This record gives sequence, structure tokens and C-alpha cells, in this order.
Amino acid sequence: MKLTTKEIAVFGVLGAIMYASKLLTEVLPNVHLLGVFTVAFTVVYGKKALYPIYVFVILTGIFCGFAAWWVPYLYIWTVLWAAVMPLPKNMNPKVKPLVYMAVCSAHGFLYGTLYAPAQALLYGLSFKGMIAWIIAGLPWDCIHGVSNFVCGILIVPIISTLRLAEKISKKP
Repeated sequence: MKLTTKEIAVFGVLGAIMYASKLLTEVLPNVHLLGVFTVAFTVVYGKKALYPIYVFVILTGIFCGFAAWWVPYLYIWTVLWAAVMPLPKNMNPKVKPLVYMAVCSAHGFLYGTLYAPAQALLYGLSFKGMIAWIIAGLPWDCIHGVSNFVCGILIVPIISTLRLAEKISKKP
């Protein structure tokens, strides 16, 4: 995928916005806009949405440390991206927001389960240990899933804003 200079700048800024949004919501455990941005960027930019997602991932590693907790970031946001990619582009406008919110929410509910295999490998957990780790995190995953659903109300407005910005930037 060849990027234009404009896309490099836009994707860098969008990745930085993801990172800044995470910092701004740190006081609320498992409440953030990362899933919202991932879904919106994927709907608008398709395959190229991986660029701002990985700008966020790299910024997180740079500023928070490339430690064991960071390793699942290399794939966990890509799972959400991959879940959004096959969604139909011509969904009923009344259903679209709910579908996006539900997918974003499902990612939140499954976050600990998606995170667990890397943690098990990195920390030498047995399968039982990994399951125990998942179970111990279920309350946090519930907060994550519910908050992703609630925050998901912003997905369609962000999509509209990004599309409008793209349209304006293409005018002579």
C-alpha cells in the first residue's frame, strides 16, 4: 500500500490522537476511545487504517515502555480491525451504529481473552493458569465491553467527520 504525503501526515496525527485519547482517559480503568477510533478508521480507510493503529501502538511502546504488557498490542487492535473489515459497506443507516457499537463492545468483552495467550507465553503460564488469568480479569472486561458500547455512540459521528475532512481536502 503506497501512501501519499498527505496520508502519512493524516495517519500520524490520527495515531497520535488515539494515544492522546488514551492518556486523557487513564483515570477511568478500561474506559477509552481506542476501540471507537479503530472501528471508525477501519470503516473510512479500510486496509490503510492499520497505519494510524500502529502509530498508536508504537507511541504507546515509546512512551510507556516496550515491556511484556505491550506485546499483545501488536495484535489486539488488529483483531478489532479484522472484525470490522468484512462488515457490509451498504448497511441500513439505522442499523449501522448498533453494529459498530456491538463489534466495538464485543472486542472490549473479549479483550482479556485475546490478551491472555501472549501473557501465558511470556510468563510461562499453563493452560489452567491462562484460564485463571482470564477469569480474574472478567470484571474488568465487563467494564471494558460496556464502556466500549457506550463510547461507541461516537463511531458514526467520527466516521462522518473523517469523510467530510477527506472530501474537503480533495477540493481544488
